[in-house]
Amino acid sequence: MEPLRFFPKERELILHHHEHFDGSGYSDRFAGYQIPMTARILSVADAFDAMTSTRPNREARSEAFAVSELLHCSHAQFDGEVVCVSVQV
Repeated sequence: MEPLRFFPKERELILHHHEHFDGSGYSDRFAGYQIPMTARILSVADAFDAMTSTRPNREARSEAFAVSELLHCSHAQFDGEVVCVSVQV
């Protein structure tokens, strides 16, 4: 990413938004609050968008399905607090 010359916060987002809250993600296997808040928020937003968008290999899922999946993966893949605020639980 260095040649792209992103601002530091943008680089942080790109680098860490695939980290999982339980530490099983990548690129640095950060867990919990080691993951920058902006990356934890982007992770939830990105997953919601991925589930509710039509892809070449499948139709878009419903918003209800996406919310259910986010809740199911809360505290493992996603920060539970971010999920709760995002889906207004």
